[in-house]
Amino acid sequence: MEERQADVLIVGGGPAGLAAACALYRKGVHNILIAEREKMLGGILRQCIHDGFGLTRFHTPLSGPEYAQRFIDEVEQLQIPYLTNAAVTNITKDRTVTIVTRVGLLTVHAKAVVLTMGCRERTQGALAIPGERPTGVFTAGVAQGYINLYNRMPAREVIILGSGDIGLIMARRLTLEGAHVKAVFEIQPYPNGLPRNIQQCLKDYNIPLYLSHTVTQIHGDKRLQGVTISQVDSHLRPIPGTERCYECDTLILSVGLIPENDLSLDAGVTLSPKTKGAVVDENYMTSVPGIFAAGNVLHVHDVVDFVSLEAENLAGSVADYVKQGSAAPCPLSIKTTGDINHTVPMRISGTKSFLLSLRVSRPMKDCVIEVLQGNLVVGRKAMKKALPAEMIQIRVSGEALNTTEDLTVRVQEGVQ
Repeated sequence: MEERQADVLIVGGGPAGLAAACALYRKGVHNILIAEREKMLGGILRQCIHDGFGLTRFHTPLSGPEYAQRFIDEVEQLQIPYLTNAAVTNITKDRTVTIVTRVGLLTVHAKAVVLTMGCRERTQGALAIPGERPTGVFTAGVAQGYINLYNRMPAREVIILGSGDIGLIMARRLTLEGAHVKAVFEIQPYPNGLPRNIQQCLKDYNIPLYLSHTVTQIHGDKRLQGVTISQVDSHLRPIPGTERCYECDTLILSVGLIPENDLSLDAGVTLSPKTKGAVVDENYMTSVPGIFAAGNVLHVHDVVDFVSLEAENLAGSVADYVKQGSAAPCPLSIKTTGDINHTVPMRISGTKSFLLSLRVSRPMKDCVIEVLQGNLVVGRKAMKKALPAEMIQIRVSGEALNTTEDLTVRVQEGVQ
């Protein structure tokens, strides 16, 4: 077994891990190692051949592979070491990382570990839909991989369950490849994808979207033959008598993403019940000293540009930790009220500025989101509309904070 020392070990070579590595290098931390389990860097972006990436980070529209390549090129230029086909199997609280590589086991003793493993899709098993498990039921990401990476057409007559962005994009992609996408069904009373994807991927192709509907039965043995769709009530329970059968050979699931945190749990990292990612402070440090998290492994983002920007923001805190061996305490909690679903970070020091990311739990119009410390408003954002599908960010100035009171985030609708 080979052993190696590193200042920073980055778990995952996708948009977050690559951006963090480059930013760390620019901040003077050069003893970095990226561990990527796939055969090449880039993460899920390798199969996202549509454009729309890079508008915020690079101010130009890029495809997923083009976006990833910009960071890969920088990693190569800076000569930052990385391993591909390298699966991290264990992380300990003292930041000892075990990696299975093509040539054997590697143990890395790191001063800091950055978790950037991304997220995974909810599967059919997580939904517990009655019926058999025939061929033809795919998650949206798996179907995307078949078409874009392996040049295989998995479907002809398609039903899509869930209005997540990957599912919406696949509705368009499958249509362009000659499949017939009959409809998209969403269990919530509102879409879960970005408005631009609703327009460009469904409306532009006359694909209907039915809200407050879900799949209640799968038909078929060896190959999917059809599904039963039912309307749901305000408690998301199927309404008897509303069943309708659709013949199809493929059911695409786009029903949510879950941060990939098995390694985080093994390391003793505390997870949030809301985000399913790590509980972090303003430095993006988890409950385990020296272990940091950013990107979709921390909380699911709607735009990949924000994934990279978050990872770049993390780099300064990681660099400081590597140099000092410790970090300032963050004793203050950030609490939410009403229709605020969650925030990142969850704890702060009260001594410096930070970027607050949050999501609302339902669509709202003409609303104001306020960050309060006691009775003092320390951050505020007025919005014409706020959607659960879109992450909202508010910059909070350290000059407005004190070090004794927790923060509260609230939203008021119908005001500006």
